[in-house]
Amino acid sequence: MSLQQIDAKMLSKMFLAGAKNLESKKEWINELNVFPVPDGDTGTNMTMTIMSAAKEVASLGENPDMEGLCKAVSGGSLRGARGNSGVILSQLLRGFTKRIKNEEILTVSVLVEAFEKAVETAYKAVMKPKEGTILTVARGGAERAKALAEEGAEDMGEFLADVVEHARYVLSQTPEMLPVLKQAGVVDSGGQGLVEVMAGALDAFMGRETDFSIPVESGKTPSRNVGAAEQDIEIKFGYCTEFIILLNKAFNIKAEIDFKAYLESIGDSIVCVADEDVVKVHVHTNDPGLAIQKALKYGALSNMKIDNMRLEHQEKLFKMNSQKETKTADGSVSENSAPAMPRKDFGFIAVSVGEGINEIFRSLGVDYVIEGGQTMNPSTADILDAVDKVNARTVFILPNNKNIILAANQAAELTAEKDLFVIPTKTIPQGITAVINFVPELSADENEANMISEIANVSTGEVTYAVRDTVIDDKEIKKGDYMGIGDGGILAVGNDILQVARTTVSGMMKEESELISIYYGKDVTEETAEAFRDQVSQLYPDCDIELQYGGQPIYYYIMSVE
Repeated sequence: MSLQQIDAKMLSKMFLAGAKNLESKKEWINELNVFPVPDGDTGTNMTMTIMSAAKEVASLGENPDMEGLCKAVSGGSLRGARGNSGVILSQLLRGFTKRIKNEEILTVSVLVEAFEKAVETAYKAVMKPKEGTILTVARGGAERAKALAEEGAEDMGEFLADVVEHARYVLSQTPEMLPVLKQAGVVDSGGQGLVEVMAGALDAFMGRETDFSIPVESGKTPSRNVGAAEQDIEIKFGYCTEFIILLNKAFNIKAEIDFKAYLESIGDSIVCVADEDVVKVHVHTNDPGLAIQKALKYGALSNMKIDNMRLEHQEKLFKMNSQKETKTADGSVSENSAPAMPRKDFGFIAVSVGEGINEIFRSLGVDYVIEGGQTMNPSTADILDAVDKVNARTVFILPNNKNIILAANQAAELTAEKDLFVIPTKTIPQGITAVINFVPELSADENEANMISEIANVSTGEVTYAVRDTVIDDKEIKKGDYMGIGDGGILAVGNDILQVARTTVSGMMKEESELISIYYGKDVTEETAEAFRDQVSQLYPDCDIELQYGGQPIYYYIMSVE
């Protein structure tokens, strides 16, 4: 291979090296979070997204073909996407691979078109693109690539080095585009992650010492989903069967309808989600082999999982704890399976963190709680898995975190059999308000409009601590200070936690406010929380004050004003 082109083998090495380089820098990237909170997670989200794809790439071996490589990169990153930065990264990879999947070798001109397609795809995935972010860095790299090609660039090494260097320059300018970055003294963390991927790939192409070995996935990671309590029921179809078809032939609408009809003839609780080159399948059946044999007609299978639901159900009843994961006879961890019952009209999925808050959502009728949030954003695959488990025709998803909304929307686009409505809740209190205002007698569209309208009336504040010195919103913050963070930014800073919490509430209050809700975290004693509630009651005697145990980590208090 000359220095003017890249084949599939080299591209595979470059991708794996880029993934490893990002992984090695993830904690540093986490620390670039604008707010100096202890749960910055951009590096973690991007790493988990790209490593999901890297494991699929590694399983292809040392000599993949371009089409197979592109399927692994696009499909793996799409299913593993976590957080806004991870979803955007997956869309960049998706657009890039769309352009190159039918090429045997990549030249400068092909790469220019692939970079442009990547940027176009990523920008379309974001409703309101903001400059000074990973999108800006990606676009800057693509524009530099086009300019170099127009100048007659041919040497691939020089071309790639120039593109990476320009992307790094654009990254350095992000603080000039977003004042909040400049005030915090950091560059955009998502853009930094993208540059690290590009730099690692360049090192591999240039033959510089790099470790691009990725462990091949040997089994499915145990889910963090926690389902609603199971009932003592008769299970009609005993085996929960899941797998992914890596398509090697056309899977058009007719093929999809025929395949679903076959699955319905041998089982129930069917989910069949087609996404270009892969099909995600879930079915409850008494003969998993029949489903597998039929699927093999369309392509190879991966991520196979078969659970004996009858055995698991008996074990769970014996342990009297339907919320915990159970172990099968071979010792592997298995997930809760939805009971084979008629589908109800509406179901709810909520992303939550903290045993108290989890229980609040369940008590309000939420069918499935995905444990996650700031510290660990659930992936698109996690959300799809939860959708599989909710036995309802229409499912409302409450992300409860602005960094999870994109992944939830991506899951909705990949689901065909159920109607999914993503209510754009950005905080836990908004999620609680949304489900409280659900009216079963209304239609899905009416409920969606009603819930979106109601969450707009919720102001949220959170009290945590700073992990570094910085300046935000003209407030000087020292490492170890308590911070009150509202919907629009920092509301309070100090070394007295109750004073910071009171000031935070004050910054959230409006003349028409009637209700103040306080959820105290696992590091706050009940006595301290009650003292805080009493102080708030004295300050706002005309408001109803609710105090509940949230059990959330990192945030001492999550508060809302309505």
